[in-house]
Amino acid sequence: MSESAGWSLSTVVLPHRRWADGAREDWRLVEELGFDTAYTYDHLSWRSFRGGPWFGAVTTLAAAAAVTSRIRLGTLVISPNFRHPVPLAKELVGLDDLSGGRITAGVGAGGTGFDATALGQEPWSARERGERFEEFVALLDRLLTEPVVTHEGRFYSAHEAENVPGCVQRPRLPLAVAATGPRGLALAARHGQAWVTYGDPRLGADATPEESTRALAGQLARVRGACEAQGRDPATLHPVLLTGSTPEGAGVLSSYDAFLDFAGRHLALGFREVVVHLPVPESVHAADPAVFERVALEARRDLAGA
Repeated sequence: MSESAGWSLSTVVLPHRRWADGAREDWRLVEELGFDTAYTYDHLSWRSFRGGPWFGAVTTLAAAAAVTSRIRLGTLVISPNFRHPVPLAKELVGLDDLSGGRITAGVGAGGTGFDATALGQEPWSARERGERFEEFVALLDRLLTEPVVTHEGRFYSAHEAENVPGCVQRPRLPLAVAATGPRGLALAARHGQAWVTYGDPRLGADATPEESTRALAGQLARVRGACEAQGRDPATLHPVLLTGSTPEGAGVLSSYDAFLDFAGRHLALGFREVVVHLPVPESVHAADPAVFERVALEARRDLAGA
């Protein structure tokens, strides 16, 4: 979570292309363009890509680590829907080693889509997702920090689970906790090095950018309050805004000026990282590659001091 020009500019590379058919070049490109972090989604399938190619996050990041050397890499985000903290921690330690300490683990509570039922279970209620997420993150934190962990919980257990030699990054790799509600914000304040939001899910389809900006300002205030309630300096939690789900949608990259306006407004609120998607034609993340590249190359300069 490095900050150039006072804030971080990052991207999401969707895992929808075969490695030999363009994926390798995607990861090399985003490093060459100078992005601070390149994330990938951790889903079993996703939206309009269901039925087509879609690869696992861990193997994708392992391959990306091998063809990059500077850019941070991460998940945005892992959820408990089909993950267990014990094998996940082992995989994250491995990724951190392969990348030379460049991994950030974004984690979230998950939703009710395909991921929630792919293992044959009924979708969990919102309350159960929240309860599982609390236990999931707390156990993952321990597994990434302690060499041996035993835990008997309501949802997850570990018996003498070892993670030796541990993370390259000490005391462990960073956790970026995605949350919008009070319970999740408290979890981010307790365990996160970063907090991630994609906007306010309570806003309707006809919400305006101004309504979204006010809602995000409220989220920032609440996560700062959650830090203070735990005796933590809010400045030590890195706020991340994932674009694409606010009212602007893919319009964030409709032009260079549109991005400057969007990023400038949200950096002024207090966000310290803005994440855009590598354009994918004929998808919700379709955009002009030339705008994407200009954003990567010029936006930090033009928003210096934001």
